[in-house]
Amino acid sequence: MNKKWITLWVIALVLISIIGSFFGKYNILVTMEESVNTAWAQVENQYQRRYDLIPNIVASVKWEANFEKSTLEAVVQARASATKTTINVNDAKEMAEFQKEQTWISQALSRLLMVTENYPNLKANQAFADLRVSLEWTENRISTERMRYNEEVQKFNVFTRTFPNNIVASIFWFEKKSLFENTNWAEVAPNVEF
Repeated sequence: MNKKWITLWVIALVLISIIGSFFGKYNILVTMEESVNTAWAQVENQYQRRYDLIPNIVASVKWEANFEKSTLEAVVQARASATKTTINVNDAKEMAEFQKEQTWISQALSRLLMVTENYPNLKANQAFADLRVSLEWTENRISTERMRYNEEVQKFNVFTRTFPNNIVASIFWFEKKSLFENTNWAEVAPNVEF
């Protein structure tokens, strides 16, 4: 074999390995992005669980007590506002608005549950007590799923920003994902007393 053929083979092998690496990185990006999307779906799943609990809690409170109308209306309005929101997790502004609405729901539920302390019959009602426990469990799951989502986003964002992955990411328009962050309007967690 002459030098010309050897040089062509070396060049071909180098090109094949570069192309293989390129597509390998692309596949990793797709896999990581799907992990982020799955983690976000779990966050939404837990929020949906909370949304589904709210009407039951409101109905229990209405049934048991001549309750403060403004508190009930605040909970119902916060739920209605949050459930009509669709969110693009790549958009930091939409993510911040979504987080704000979730905080409003938490605060409204917190006020509702604090006011229920004034109603002994309601506190003694087993169905209402079960709803409160379910709500507490759901709030814990929301926190856990947000943490998992942020972990997946962090892995994705680090991978897409490191060289040479950033080249592949920019070619195929993989964008940085938004974290679910604690912002200044949510510095203090709502106090939900059971």
